[in-house]
Amino acid sequence: QVHVAESGGGSVQPGGSLRLSCAASGKIFSINVMGWYRQAPGNQRELVALIPNGGIPKYADSVKDRFTIFRDNAKNTVILQMNSLKPEDTAVYFCKVVHLGREQGTFKITDFWGQGTQVTVSS
Repeated sequence: QVHVAESGGGSVQPGGSLRLSCAASGKIFSINVMGWYRQAPGNQRELVALIPNGGIPKYADSVKDRFTIFRDNAKNTVILQMNSLKPEDTAVYFCKVVHLGREQGTFKITDFWGQGTQVTVSS
């Protein structure tokens, strides 16, 4: 079992910054991908950014050039640095971990989600 915990959410004014952290813990074999998603009231959950192991980060067009995702593999942690925040960034942000495990001699890929952290951007 892998546990995913987010932190760093809060309330800021437009143009402000927040730094979200996500840490995976538990029985970890290998993490292939870590990413951030968000869901605003009445909307579907959408991808914000993700970073595969050893790969190039990907961003939603709406956050490109404002957000930066990076990870510390040694600590099983992913960071989302959010700058120039806009009201439309307001949402609950969820961390997703794509975990590669082993079960009875075979590999198994499982998605694990955090419980979410609230980000509010308003004046």
